[in-house]
Parts: sequence; structure tokens; C-alpha cells
Amino acid sequence: MSFDLIVWALPDRATSAEVRAAHGRCRQGMHVQSQPDPRLVRFYRAITASYPDRPAGPDTPWQVAPLHAAADHIEMNLHETCPDQVLLDIERLAAECGLLLFDPQDGSVYPPTPVRG
Repeated sequence: MSFDLIVWALPDRATSAEVRAAHGRCRQGMHVQSQPDPRLVRFYRAITASYPDRPAGPDTPWQVAPLHAAADHIEMNLHETCPDQVLLDIERLAAECGLLLFDPQDGSVYPPTPVRG
């Protein structure tokens, strides 16, 4: 069993409805054709530096590897036994990179939180 989280690089102030609509278009095979958003590149490099997906090691949190990376989003299929620290790292990095975090299991959208520092 697995669960999914997706980080989206949408314009500033994108609404939850816009995130869900983008996800729906992706599921229908309609994808943005452009260079990857730099925020996603930063996120991908950071998350895979801690949790490699190429190759995924024996203790990987990834149910599916490599991660699905598109121009405007990265989908992460995680083992249901994924440690909480992985989830905290995903949430932190999404905020640091200014990405929206989408939970397709229940449709929740978490906007980037201000990074303290």
C-alpha cells in the first residue's frame, strides 16, 4: 500500500481549486510542455539528496522510483510505513521552495508556509 503527495509549482496565490484542476488535467494526460520550474528543480535536488530515487536504496521511502517529475509538479508515491521525518522534510522543502503541497487522497492543498529564519 502507498500514499501520494504532489508538489505543484503554480503562480503565486493559486487557489486550492486551481491545484485540483491542474491535478485533474494531469490525470487526463494533459501536461504542461515547458522547461521545469526552477522551484521544482530545487525541491527535487534537495529531497533526493536526502532520499535518493536513482537508484532507490533498500530503506527508501519511495514506493515508486524514480519520482514522477514534470514541468509543473513532482509526484511522490510513498510507502505507507514512511517515517514521519520524510513527510516533515517534504513539507519543509515545499515551503522553502514556494510550492503548493497536494494530498490527492483527500484533496487537501497546503500552501507554502512562511519560512522562518
